Amino acid sequence: MSKQIKSIRRTTVPQIRARKGGEPIVSLTSYHAHTAAIVDRHADFILVGDSLGMVMHGMESTVGVPMDLMIMHGKAVVRGTRKALVVVDMPFGTYEESPNVAFRNAATIMKETGCGAVKLEGGARMAETIDFLVQRGIPVMAHIGLTPQSSHVMGGFKTQGRDEDSWDAHVADAHAVADAGAFAVVLEGMVEKLASRITREISIPTIGIGASVDCDGQILVLEDMLGLNEWTPKFVRVYSDLGPMIDDAVSRYAADVRGRAFPGEDETYG
Repeated sequence: MSKQIKSIRRTTVPQIRARKGGEPIVSLTSYHAHTAAIVDRHADFILVGDSLGMVMHGMESTVGVPMDLMIMHGKAVVRGTRKALVVVDMPFGTYEESPNVAFRNAATIMKETGCGAVKLEGGARMAETIDFLVQRGIPVMAHIGLTPQSSHVMGGFKTQGRDEDSWDAHVADAHAVADAGAFAVVLEGMVEKLASRITREISIPTIGIGASVDCDGQILVLEDMLGLNEWTPKFVRVYSDLGPMIDDAVSRYAADVRGRAFPGEDETYG
């Protein structure tokens, strides 16, 4: 007797968009298939962030991340997932020049990785590009506030909105990307009251990282919340301190090898 197998369908861009003001949206970053498979069981969308340049490849910023690296990691995450929407960051230099260049690169990322959307940084200055992409079938997640690719201009990774005189510019950025057709917007490194105001005012979901609990969803870098990095930003809650656990495991393995206690009888073929 044949069994009817219920297919698992990926979360779609319209489904994320429809979550505005509803159940909070859960997201984490992932850069490889095996962690993506774990996150996939719990997250609504997974971001293949260009933070992988710093987290996985030891870069000092995200500026040096090339597009082929994003595509390679994006493919791995898509292969490791079945349910979550996968969003891939467009790295620095791949979308700022013109809407046409942005479309060509975004189309390449989507075709080669199989992801469901791309993310790019910038507010009002990127509104024309967002509109251009959306009109041509590229779903776009926007990113405003602290934009890491602009860290050199900003003078580092600085919290945005501490000066209330700057709020209007951030609010204008949020309205610009929403009006341009972005289906959601990441608010990074932003004071709580400003992020809360933006969330109330715009029609698309806000995804907070170092922003307000009032945002429509939250995202963290997976390695940060697992305690794998030496330094943890203020906005991160560490849910498991895996760094010392891994160090202990490697230390015990090294001692067993040096003491000829590994491999033992259980790990040896007769």
